[in-house]
Parts: sequence; C-alpha cells; structure tokens
Amino acid sequence: MSLRVIYTRTAPTPIGPYSQAVLVDTKFLYLAGQIPLDPATGTIVGTTIQEQTEQVFNNIEAILAAAGTSIEKVVKTTVFLTDLENFTGMNEVYEKRMKYAPPPARTTVEVSRLPKNSLVEIEVIAVIE
Repeated sequence: MSLRVIYTRTAPTPIGPYSQAVLVDTKFLYLAGQIPLDPATGTIVGTTIQEQTEQVFNNIEAILAAAGTSIEKVVKTTVFLTDLENFTGMNEVYEKRMKYAPPPARTTVEVSRLPKNSLVEIEVIAVIE
C-alpha cells in the first residue's frame, strides 16, 4: 500500500496533528473534515449555516484540485452539524455544490461541538481516475 499526503495552501492549514488529505494507492483520497476556515487568516468565515457550508466546500474543492481530482469524483461524505435545525440550510448549499448524478453516499450527524465553534464540518472520500 502506498500513501501520499496532499497539502495545498489554498485550503486551511490543519489545526492539529493531521493531514489535509491522504491518497491511498493512487486510487482513493481521504480528506480530513473541513470546517469553514479562511485559508489565509485561519478564522471562521460566515455566521450562517449557508455561508459556512459554502466555505467548507471551497476548502474541499481546493484540496481535491491539489490531488488532481474534483468534486464530481466524491463517493462518500460525512456531515457534522452542531444543530440539526441547520440541516435544511446546509442541504441547500450541499445540493448546489454536489450537483452531479448520482450523488455520493452521505451520513449526517449532530454533534455537541466542532473546532473553533463552527456550525458544520464535512469530510469526503473521492476516487482518483
């Protein structure tokens, strides 16, 4: 098994001991959960679930591009929300950004807290072709 760490300055620097993404056997890319951080400042972008979800997808797409793949190659997502009342707002942005068919498999869960008190965190698994 071969592993390659993916890193780009166009996405936030990890705030802990983890990689932005890891490519396994040049086939599967596992992205760390992304919160709505501005890559330049490291601060949370937006106050609404929609604004924060947009920034999360900006970060995800930057990492996918650095690995040579795209949002269309995502096969699984996990969405973490601090309040399931935000599901509809998150889902509006999610549907707009994941506009291809078939959509990836997805799990959405409510958690008590996320890093930097963000409202949303999303992790993805993508294929490299």
